[in-house]
Formats: sequence, structure tokens, C-alpha cells
Amino acid sequence: FGMLHIPRQVSALCLNVNHKTALVFQMPGTARHDRDMAIQAKRNLLETTDPIEKLRLLCLAKGSAGIKGLGKVFRMMTNNGSRTLDFKTFLRGLEDYAIMLDKEEAQKVFHIFDRDGSGTIDFDEFLITLRPPMSNARKEIIMQAFHKLDKTGDGVITIEDLREAYNPKHHPKYINGDWTEEQVFRAFLDNFDSPYDKDGKVTTEEFMNYYAGVSASIDSDIYFIIMMKSAWKL
Repeated sequence: FGMLHIPRQVSALCLNVNHKTALVFQMPGTARHDRDMAIQAKRNLLETTDPIEKLRLLCLAKGSAGIKGLGKVFRMMTNNGSRTLDFKTFLRGLEDYAIMLDKEEAQKVFHIFDRDGSGTIDFDEFLITLRPPMSNARKEIIMQAFHKLDKTGDGVITIEDLREAYNPKHHPKYINGDWTEEQVFRAFLDNFDSPYDKDGKVTTEEFMNYYAGVSASIDSDIYFIIMMKSAWKL
């Protein structure tokens, strides 16, 4: 990629913290990037008539973590282990997450997923379909990054994993005394965590949902892969 021009928003994504890895505090999904994504999603909302695409755009209008956040709201509602949603729960989840979809539109989305007419939809299948489509190359690089951070190999990134992954003492807010090491770790996890349920843990599903949001605003596979490799030293 020596002669490839990398856009400023991609080349300025990461903050190196030591030789092992990099922490993405100015990653896509924050600040200016999310504002741009929200503006684009709202524009596209004016044009789409597809109910699933409308729901997807309403989530992306909340930024890169929008779809992941909706997933977390639904997961809290299905903590009985069933992994299914009836229409009443589905509608309540949309309302709790402030998704402005009227009841008729919500019913259209629900019926698309309720293929067997049972009155329930599969939570996991719904979220996978709601994610913006990604190439296999993008999915693979996202999982490479996840496995690098998941030091214990239990499928969840925690503060303990991060202690192994990098040295927080290089973070500007630690250097100037604003944050403790623990606050640096939590700030990192909060990039991926839902504002409605900050549990300090990031699952494979949350990581993938987050980067599906990021991916939606990067047209080129090459740029996306360069961004991930640069950010995570892959």
C-alpha cells in the first residue's frame, strides 16, 4: 500500500501506546466521525422505504455504537435465556432506545423476521441482519483484533485482559493526572459499551456490532483493513 492515499480520517485513528498494541481513543465511532455518520444516516433516511434499512439507519444516526446499543437493550430484556423477542418486548426495546419507528413500521420489521408466524423473533438473527453488510475480509480482521485483546480467551474483553494488552501510562489523561489507570481502562471499554448498561465487559457480539457501525462509513475494504491493522498492530 506504499503509494495508496489514506484519507485523514483513517490515518488519524489510533494512538500508539507501546510496542505491543495501540489504543484507539480517536477511533472511528467518536466525535467528528460519529457526527459525520449521523448526518449521512439522516440524509439516507429521507430516501429509504425499506423498513429494515430504516431501522438500521436510525441506529447509525446514533453513531458507530448504535446497533450494538440496541442489541444490549434487547439482551437485557431476554435475560431468561430464551434469546427470542415477542412484538410487545420488541416495541418496548425500540422505545427505550429512543428509536423513532411508528408501530406500523415496527410491525413490518417484526413480521419480516417472524418467518414461521410464531409471534416471536430470534434475537441473534435479527441483530446479524441489522448490521450493515460486511465482506468476509472485514469480519476476519475484526475477529483478529478481538482475539488479540481477549488475552484470557474466554470470549469477553475485560479490564484484566487490557492490563495484559497495553500500558495505560502513555495515555494523555493519565500523564496529566486527570485519570487513574482504572479510568483509562474503563474509558477504552466504554467505546464499545452501551450507555444504557456499562458493565465493563465487551463480548464478541458487541465488538462485531460496534465495528459493523464503523464499517458502514468506510467504503473501501482496503482502507478498513489498513485502519484495523494500524489501530491494533495486526
